[in-house]
Amino acid sequence: MAFDVKLADRIRKKLGKQSGLSEKKMFGGIAFMLKGNMCVGVHGKEMIVRIEPEKTEAALKEKHARIFDLSGGRPMKGWILVDIKGLKTEPALAKWIRRGVNYASSLPPK
Repeated sequence: MAFDVKLADRIRKKLGKQSGLSEKKMFGGIAFMLKGNMCVGVHGKEMIVRIEPEKTEAALKEKHARIFDLSGGRPMKGWILVDIKGLKTEPALAKWIRRGVNYASSLPPK
């Protein structure tokens, strides 16, 4: 599956040159990792955001957000997809990136 390169570039610019930041091809797209933990990524035309599992239900109530499920019906909590429509503005993109970075930063390095 091809992924939205323009969205990946926007994310890359917002993330900047953080210590421990790397990129990895995953899920048929690209993942941005902080010290080995995924924070955000691009899957098709949507952004993957990894958040605190206990905040999944609240995040799913937000416009343009849905669960990220590659398992065929057994999704993991804490993995959200945000439709490109919800990422049109730079503040909207920054909000989701910040959430992913905050969670990944709270995890021990891999």
